[in-house]
Amino acid sequence: MLRIEHISLAFTSPILNNITFEVKPNEIVGIAGQSGAGKTSLLKIIAGLVDSDSGTVHLENKRIVGPSQKLIPGYEDIQLVNQDFNLDIYLTCEENVKSKILHLTKNLQASFVDELLELLELNHVRTNLAHTLSGGEQQRLAIARALAMEPKVLLLDEPFVHLDSQLRIKLINYLIALKEVRKMSLIIVSHNSEELLSLTDRILHLKNGKISRIASPNEFYYNYKSITEGRVFGIVNRYKEGAKSISFRPDEFEIDESATPQIPVQFVDAVFMGSYYLSNFVLENGKKIILLDKDPLIYVRGIKINKKDKTQKLK
Repeated sequence: MLRIEHISLAFTSPILNNITFEVKPNEIVGIAGQSGAGKTSLLKIIAGLVDSDSGTVHLENKRIVGPSQKLIPGYEDIQLVNQDFNLDIYLTCEENVKSKILHLTKNLQASFVDELLELLELNHVRTNLAHTLSGGEQQRLAIARALAMEPKVLLLDEPFVHLDSQLRIKLINYLIALKEVRKMSLIIVSHNSEELLSLTDRILHLKNGKISRIASPNEFYYNYKSITEGRVFGIVNRYKEGAKSISFRPDEFEIDESATPQIPVQFVDAVFMGSYYLSNFVLENGKKIILLDKDPLIYVRGIKINKKDKTQKLK
């Protein structure tokens, strides 16, 4: 169990204010929030790389302390992958991973290195020096090194930003499987709402240095507490019916074929997104809405809002 209790941090102004939450073994927690909300600072405090002004971090009842109280900052059981990468730049890609598992037998070292380089699609640069790799390759190597350590807690700061969609899905599936096998806890910071919604068990939303809400991905997506919060996780449409303002997601609608549809809409165009289309419409008052369907909604002239209860997570 990872416990973060009453963490506060300030530089010229407050960054974090009384942050408290827990992460269970075998759980993936996402952290969302606007730039400057303190997400990266929080990860560094959890990893023992930055001192907080107040509060404590415990992993399995062991106090995690910062650099002011530890000669060599950081902990083997807590691995942080961020945009610094922290590679041994004059070692090869293969040597970078192997240096983290020297306690294993040579055969196990070789098989583990092969597995991780295959997973992160780094075989083609395995003998290249780390400083010659591209930014995306360096990020993947940093993830491989962290996984090689078999930590109890893995902290990922924008881990998929340089990855293409196929590799992103491959790594997400691997992490989900891995945390089940190792009972590893993961905390992920990302500005990509799809990554957080698809990968996490719970999401923590930071706003103005405080936790504004902790909830499941489905609850954040469909039961958002404000338009600002809702738009962190995707498109939110707004429709005004008299004095009442209704908000809904692009998939929360039904096509109304009656002569007097509840909401008259006029089709503008559709954007192909791969497995679905986002169709753009304009309302009678000139406001725009976006609807999601497997086909362009060219002939739709009216819709009904259908906000179903979709907060039950599929097992």
